[in-house]
Amino acid sequence: MSRLLLGCIADDFTGATDLANNLVRAGMRAVQAIGAPTGALDAEADAVVIALKSRTIPAQEAVAQSLTALAWLREQGARQVYFKYCSTFDSTPAGNIGPVAEALMDALGTDFAIATPAFPDNGRTVFKGHLFVGEQLLSDSGMRDHPLTPMRDANLVRVLQAQCRRKVGLIDHRTVAQGAPAIRERIAQLKREGVGLAIVDAVSNDDLVRLGPAVADHALVTAGSGVAIGLPQNFGIAPSSQASELPRASGLRAIVSGSCSQATNAQVADFIAKGGHAFALDPLRIARGETVVEEALAWAQPLLAQGPVLVYSTADASAVKATQSQLGVAEAGAMVEHALAAIARGLVERGVRQLLVAGGETSGACVQALGITQLRIGSQIDPGVPWCHARVGGEGAHIALKSGNFGTTDFFTKAFTLLA
Repeated sequence: MSRLLLGCIADDFTGATDLANNLVRAGMRAVQAIGAPTGALDAEADAVVIALKSRTIPAQEAVAQSLTALAWLREQGARQVYFKYCSTFDSTPAGNIGPVAEALMDALGTDFAIATPAFPDNGRTVFKGHLFVGEQLLSDSGMRDHPLTPMRDANLVRVLQAQCRRKVGLIDHRTVAQGAPAIRERIAQLKREGVGLAIVDAVSNDDLVRLGPAVADHALVTAGSGVAIGLPQNFGIAPSSQASELPRASGLRAIVSGSCSQATNAQVADFIAKGGHAFALDPLRIARGETVVEEALAWAQPLLAQGPVLVYSTADASAVKATQSQLGVAEAGAMVEHALAAIARGLVERGVRQLLVAGGETSGACVQALGITQLRIGSQIDPGVPWCHARVGGEGAHIALKSGNFGTTDFFTKAFTLLA
């Protein structure tokens, strides 16, 4: 493989796909690797995105995994490193965004990095250091009740400072609006003041494009996926349809959904309302050791030829809390992920070659269960969610990994229409 232009580390699988999608839209050939590779990749790429499952694990483990990924990227000659986290900045006071960012800074020998989860195409904007989800502050959005990382503070300077030993500052919207020279001047000022990390305001794609050249010489960029639209220009790359070409799709179709976000709940309801075949998993039955996986696969078998089928554990916040109170937060999540991953594997064994997976943790479990190590990134379905192509059991398959909060209400039906 030729020398990498951009080496990326993402803290979950759907986030990695989201980032790779934006790079491809901007003209970069991107490959997503599942975990740190042990050797060279098969395909030529301008950017490689290493997908980790490190968002909610202990901070020390997240740091170790990220440094392993960094070592491989540096071996490939990556000219710049990008640490990608969620556009809702979801984390806890212990991390993992701050600890991983600072560990990467230390390893790269850099004394400053930006931080911004802004992704205006998906309604994630940062203004005066505060994160908005659509028209709501992060703390007023559905993320307030996230089962693993509830976000009850929209002030990102304060959120990140709680996780970091370095001083955290702000590059506000007035500076960003003036363009790259003003942003660079503000960075120089912050560094003189002893600031090591700075939240950057962005309320539009234009802001992200202005930010791109301002960080062209930075060893490390930390951000959601939005900043990616402004980076390929630094390497002389322009948008091209060739970057997103994938093999023609074939085979049966299925959806596996483990996300309990408001967006995914609406997508499940829309699919069912339109007459889609759906099978709901009951976590309590899984906990009792009942044959839920076998039942779901037996249910799906005769229906696959009629169109996409949906197997889901998606539920509203009150139902999730009720289940967690009986089984425990970690135990409930792990059991459902394991069951959905086994179902995904069973569906592929039954001829599914077009698979849509909803939810970051679910996507990670399914990709690992299917033995996928690399994904070629194709065209976008909705902002942040592309179709991808992978080798599964020696055959080609198309797979889409959707972050729980992403996608329009009709996403489950639209995705297959677009692929066809």
